[in-house]
Amino acid sequence: MLKDWNSSLFREGFKASAPSLFGMAAWGMVVGVAMIKAGLSLPQALGMTLLVFAGSAQLAALPLIVANAPIWVIFATALIVNLRFLIMSALIAPRFAHLSWMRRTLYGFLTGDISVPLFMQRFPQMWKNEAKERDQVLYLKGLILPNWFVWQAGSILGILAGSQVPMHWGLGFAGTLAILCILLPLMRNRPGFIGVLVAGVVAVAAHAMPYKLGLLLAVLIGMAVAMWVEEHFEPATGAESTAQGGNHE
Repeated sequence: MLKDWNSSLFREGFKASAPSLFGMAAWGMVVGVAMIKAGLSLPQALGMTLLVFAGSAQLAALPLIVANAPIWVIFATALIVNLRFLIMSALIAPRFAHLSWMRRTLYGFLTGDISVPLFMQRFPQMWKNEAKERDQVLYLKGLILPNWFVWQAGSILGILAGSQVPMHWGLGFAGTLAILCILLPLMRNRPGFIGVLVAGVVAVAAHAMPYKLGLLLAVLIGMAVAMWVEEHFEPATGAESTAQGGNHE
């Protein structure tokens, strides 16, 4: 896949994913440190980051591993955490259904949270011919390959440095900063910005709810507001621009 790096679509995908790469490296580093602090040996931590490639699932599974939970509980927890990828897969799977199962498996393994919305934003419609199909594959590669390499670099750095990082630094705080680095580039449009703003306000207002349900409520309300803004304002703006363009012709 690396032979495609000089393609314009590959470079376009890389450029689109570039703003999130710093956050991805930081998040990978946090997960790498967490694996060592959880008691995994160096080979175990390296094996986990190379084979699992799912930061949220790794962090969810680590306390269970430390507690010697049954294997099925660990796998079930990771599966539940990663259920969001079912929705993401449903969005882009039809574009690549004609490829061999090996290529689909590889692309699916390398595709992360950031890659799917960026891909759908660039290619909202199914490809119509062979040339367009090739463009979409190249663009996806440009998104997922840098993402994977940067994650692994950050995670391995975190693994190697894990024994040197004092616990009082607070991995939770570092993780929050890493998530912010990933989130901020996605706030460039109006629905994303307003949705995140509303979710933040709700999270602060509902912080006293038991079992941290305020966070869940904030996510749900933020998503609902973002979708409402996109539905009621974004299409109208696009239609207005089209009408203005027509008036100039």
